[in-house]
Amino acid sequence: MRHRAQPLPHEAGLDAIRTFDVTDWGGPLSAGMRDDASNALESGKVLFFPHLSFALTDEEQAFLTPEVSNGKSKNVSLKPSGGMGGTSLAGQQAGALKAMMQRFAAAARDLVCDLIPSYTQALEAAQTSFRPVEIEGREASPIHDDTRLHVDAFPSRPMAGRRIMRVFSNINPHGKPRLWHVGEPFEAMAQRFLPQSREGSRLHAAILGLLGITKGTRTAYDSLMLGLHDGAKLDETYQRTSPQIAFPFPAGATWICYTDQVMHAALAGQFVLEQTFHLDVNAMVEPARAPLRVLESVRGHALI
Repeated sequence: MRHRAQPLPHEAGLDAIRTFDVTDWGGPLSAGMRDDASNALESGKVLFFPHLSFALTDEEQAFLTPEVSNGKSKNVSLKPSGGMGGTSLAGQQAGALKAMMQRFAAAARDLVCDLIPSYTQALEAAQTSFRPVEIEGREASPIHDDTRLHVDAFPSRPMAGRRIMRVFSNINPHGKPRLWHVGEPFEAMAQRFLPQSREGSRLHAAILGLLGITKGTRTAYDSLMLGLHDGAKLDETYQRTSPQIAFPFPAGATWICYTDQVMHAALAGQFVLEQTFHLDVNAMVEPARAPLRVLESVRGHALI
């Protein structure tokens, strides 16, 4: 694990966070704020809402303990179908935890759709997560270590160019922030690691899909994104010296970003709710900003 006290390089050169004064999950928001939000989000910024908290009921406050985890998973997960995993709770308590996560999923969707109304019809809800365990000090291999800068890409879940957006809310009852490092723009990172990334074999991708190792067929885009993910995480020099800022998201704050585009690392914090959304590239306000289009431009051909 990297030493946390060392100074970060080139901090002043990054414009990675955009702050919005929003206090209600249901809006309404001004047209100007919506334009600013869509432009910042799609250009690879983190949207930060310092005064937008997700309030828990008295019953839900009891879930703010690592004991709700089953000890095997790093988070409690809730599928859109309603299946929940990663928790030690059962019966009525499990039902109440599920209801809390479903309520957050609905609030997160309301927020995104109010920020960028044109997303509404195309926005697909994916997994909802609750992270009750402190991330700092957790042992993991470099590839699986989320305290290292990375963009999201998953070996078993091909995205075929679709976007990965996540809404986070820090519900820590002790006032502890969620500490992130946010790195350089996607294009700069890709220039460094794309030459060593491979588009993969179509035959190999088809076999992985047929065997159920991947949920769908891995595209050339997915292979390249895995190469960028792994290349950055495994490069100790890049982790130590690349441009990045440290940003503590305080308790009671919410933030949104495209995690397939924003170089990010979660270094410390406990008790965070997270909602994942998927979005087709063509549903973006500016599709040319998507990682798919950026990589296709560099490679000179279609990747899906």
